Amino acid sequence: MSGLAWAQHLILLPIVLPLLAGALLITVNEARHGLKFAVNLGCNMLLLVFAVALFWKTDLELWPGPMGVYLAANWIAPFGIALVADRLAALMLVLTAVLSICVLIFSYRGWGRIGVHFHSLFLFMLMGINGAFLTNDLFNLFVFFEVMLASSYGLVLHGYNVTRIRASLQYIAINLLASLLFLIGIALIYASTGTLNMSDLGPRVAAIGAADLPLLQTGALILALAFLTKGAAWPLGFWLPTTYYAASPPVAAMMVLMTKVGIYAIVRVWSLAFGHGPLDGFSLDALFWVGLITLVFGSIGMLASEQAGKMAGYAAIISSGTLMAVVGTNQTTLLTAGLYYLVGSTLATAAFLLLAGLIERIRTPGSALLALSMEAFAIEEKPEEPVGVGIPTALAFLGLGFAACTLVMTGLPPLSGFIAKFSLFHTLLEAEPAVAHEAWLFIGLILVSGLTGIIAMMRFGVRTFWASGSIQAPSLHLSEVAPVSALIAICIGMTIFAGPLFGYLDRVSHDLALPANYVERVLSTPAVPGPAGVKP
Repeated sequence: MSGLAWAQHLILLPIVLPLLAGALLITVNEARHGLKFAVNLGCNMLLLVFAVALFWKTDLELWPGPMGVYLAANWIAPFGIALVADRLAALMLVLTAVLSICVLIFSYRGWGRIGVHFHSLFLFMLMGINGAFLTNDLFNLFVFFEVMLASSYGLVLHGYNVTRIRASLQYIAINLLASLLFLIGIALIYASTGTLNMSDLGPRVAAIGAADLPLLQTGALILALAFLTKGAAWPLGFWLPTTYYAASPPVAAMMVLMTKVGIYAIVRVWSLAFGHGPLDGFSLDALFWVGLITLVFGSIGMLASEQAGKMAGYAAIISSGTLMAVVGTNQTTLLTAGLYYLVGSTLATAAFLLLAGLIERIRTPGSALLALSMEAFAIEEKPEEPVGVGIPTALAFLGLGFAACTLVMTGLPPLSGFIAKFSLFHTLLEAEPAVAHEAWLFIGLILVSGLTGIIAMMRFGVRTFWASGSIQAPSLHLSEVAPVSALIAICIGMTIFAGPLFGYLDRVSHDLALPANYVERVLSTPAVPGPAGVKP
């Protein structure tokens, strides 16, 4: 590999670096928490640098395609393992790095110390997530999924209690079943096409014979079930709210991103393998309707929830349902708005989960009971003299943070959630020749989900912050305030710089609409000549 440009190795580093750092930290005693945190944070900072570098190189088209291809072991595709960094993968890597840094800093004070090997499991999970975004092979996608999930099993159990153990057992059982479906699906696809390389799948699917078509369709459907389970589609995502509620706030925040990995896999595999030929747009109509049903399920669940963790879980389900419906429409311009929605909703839901961990400190059983009693018996609150007591800084931060998360998650103006939904509506209404009934239904359900979200969040906010006289300002540390503030600030930045961001996402959607360029770039990448100038 000596003839390979140094920049090409950037594609491999987001996978190798967390693997090596996580393995190294296993050998470090848990008593040296500061050292483990420093190594983990340093690794995450480097991952952010690598992700930004890949983002920069792909968007400025410094690589042909524009994408970088890394042939592991120097075997050309489709025979070897190819890692590919294009605009979409780079975007997801940046999102992962930003979120993981915020979550890691948040966990410094307490959550990272209440169990063993937190930092190693965290890094292994990052390795799995990054690998899933970069791989060009279905079997390796399965491997990276398993690395990500195996690490998340340990993280969900981290700081175990009875509730957490029960939720974890359910989470593990469901995801093991999904992994089995994943394996069966790729086995059937390999049996019918003879390849698992995503770039090679498209041409082979286009040329498949009638005898092998049913086997391929069966494999694709089973594979879709596995992805939809991980993407929290109804009814396959019933486990998600309970798990989010039981997991520690940092782990739950990272799991918001993991649901998006399932959506990413659908977008990537379907655009490459099923974009042309006899399976052109295979099952996308079904995906659209599953997305709508998931939207309804998430909206009802959010309205029925009273705990912040479960509300965030149902908010993630609403987000997944919206994205599934967007992908199911198979419209390039709508996908641009959908990707903007993906980034904003992921950051806002993760921020809300971190914030919920801080809000729980003021939601004592006594204050909750008082708030419920006042609401049930319509007791009016009479302020005592003097009127106008100053709000402690910690309460002000929690209140403002809660309001900002509510605005983004429900799509109220003026933050990024509103821009995302407005863009979705604008694109749906601009469709030619006329707006279909399905589009009106989609718009209606997005509005209803926003309304139910507003009701649920307002009810939670009133019960939490307006139970005056029974709550005390909690003690907050800078390492807890800064990550939440950073995530909210990014959502605000997405609002201010919506124009350039939409320009980038438009280029991402354009790339996805032209899978032939991706296929040609991967399959034509040559191996690096050996020392004697002979290719292996």
